[in-house]
Amino acid sequence: MIFESMIIQLCKGMLTSIEIFVLTLLFSLPLGLLVAWGRMSTIKPIRWLMKVYISIMRGTPLMLQLIVVFFAPYYIFGFNTSSHFRMIAVIIAFSINYAAYFAEIYRGGIESIPKGQYEAAKVLGYSKFETFFIIILPQVIKTVLPSITNEVITLVKDTSLSFVLAIPEMFTVAKQIAAAQASITALIVAGVFYYIFNIIVALVMESIEEELNYYD
Repeated sequence: MIFESMIIQLCKGMLTSIEIFVLTLLFSLPLGLLVAWGRMSTIKPIRWLMKVYISIMRGTPLMLQLIVVFFAPYYIFGFNTSSHFRMIAVIIAFSINYAAYFAEIYRGGIESIPKGQYEAAKVLGYSKFETFFIIILPQVIKTVLPSITNEVITLVKDTSLSFVLAIPEMFTVAKQIAAAQASITALIVAGVFYYIFNIIVALVMESIEEELNYYD
C-alpha cells in the first residue's frame, strides 16, 4: 500500500512536470523563431537587443531566472502575487530561457540555406513571406531537428528546477516522500519515470525526423 501510494503521488507530480514541459515548448518554439529573426535583423538596435537577450538567458542559471521572474513583480513594481503566480512564473522563465537556445539553433539552420534558393524563389514570384514558410522553413526544421531534440530532452530534466518555486512537480514530490520515509526509493522511481519520459520524447522526435526524410 505504501508503494502504491508513492506511485500515485509521483504520477500526480509527473502530470505537473508534463504540463511544464508541454507549455514551455508551446511558447518557446515560436518565440525562439521570432528572436532568431530579430537576431538576424538588418536593424542594428533590434539585432543587438536580441543578442543581449540571448547572452543573458544562456549566461545565467535557469534557477536564478525562475527566482527573478517570480519576485520581480513585487520588488520592481510593488505588485503582490498570489500562489497561483508560481506556475505562471515557471512557464515564463522556462519559455524565455529555452527560446534563447532555440533562437540560436534556428539561426544556424536559416543561415545554412544557400542564398540561391532565395533568389530562385524571387524569380518564381514568391513573396518573402511565402519564400520563408514554403521553401526555407521546412528545410530549416529538418536541419535543426537533432539539435532541437537535444534541447527538448534537456527540458524534460530541467522541469525539476521548478522546485525552487515550490511547484509540486515529480522531483519535488519524490524528495518529500524520500524525506518522510527516510528512503531513496521514491527518488529512484522518479529517475525511472524521467528516463521513460525521455525515451518517449526521443522516439517521437525520431519519428518526426523520419517523416521529414522526403526532403532528401
